Amino acid sequence: MSDRKTQKLGRLPLFLIGTGMLLTAGFILAPILVIFEQAFSKGFDYYLHSIQAPETIHAMGLTILTAIVVVPVNILFGIAAAWAIAKFEFPGKKLLLTVLEIPFSISPIVAGVTYLLLYGAQGLFGGFLEDHGIRLMFALPAIFLVTLFVTSPFVARELIPLMQAQGTEPEEAAATLGATGWQTFRRVTLPSIRWALLYGAVLCTARAIGEFGAVSVVSGNVRGETNTLPLQVELLYHDYNAVGAFAAATTLTVIAMLTLLVKAVLEHRQSRSARAH
Repeated sequence: MSDRKTQKLGRLPLFLIGTGMLLTAGFILAPILVIFEQAFSKGFDYYLHSIQAPETIHAMGLTILTAIVVVPVNILFGIAAAWAIAKFEFPGKKLLLTVLEIPFSISPIVAGVTYLLLYGAQGLFGGFLEDHGIRLMFALPAIFLVTLFVTSPFVARELIPLMQAQGTEPEEAAATLGATGWQTFRRVTLPSIRWALLYGAVLCTARAIGEFGAVSVVSGNVRGETNTLPLQVELLYHDYNAVGAFAAATTLTVIAMLTLLVKAVLEHRQSRSARAH
């Protein structure tokens, strides 16, 4: 009986692995192959012509600019939030942890509508902004704001568990030896969290580049002005330019694949660093 049970258990991992590979091929690899097949369906020259269209180039530049603005801000915010939560006790600590989860708990479209109701012409602060000649919605600042919101938890979520596990002993020892707060952070805390920080920054960058829902609400979808790359893909598809849409989508696909590669490398470095300590 035990031999039969062993044989059955021996087949189970093979079945699970095969099922996982089949589902991966059907739900992940197949769509990626379709994207590239459609993008090159009219030849490489047409692909280059589509990818180099002025509106698509502008959308790429705007997407990159958004990531350049948003990611450093979220890195600073993530470090500050993680440092406060992991190293100090203060009233409202659990509330802060809850607030950090809000961007993951609500739809990006709802977030976009909320910003519209706050800063739009008819919003809560819209009249004040209009009186002072400040325009946030349907312009570049709106894209930055909503992208900051939806990407804000990524760095903090990677750092908080690690910093809590490390405890406060290293910082207390540095302070005992006369180190200032900045010296303690730069020489003690930062080296121990660098891989988790990079990992969170990579995830934040990928999310910022691929954000669609919130940006679609507040950007105004102005051709050649406020269209990010995901919005440009939708616009091209609605214009019955499927090849152009898939050509633009290949850029997002390549970014996603590079993100996964960097993510795997950072996970390996982080696990190796953890074993070393």
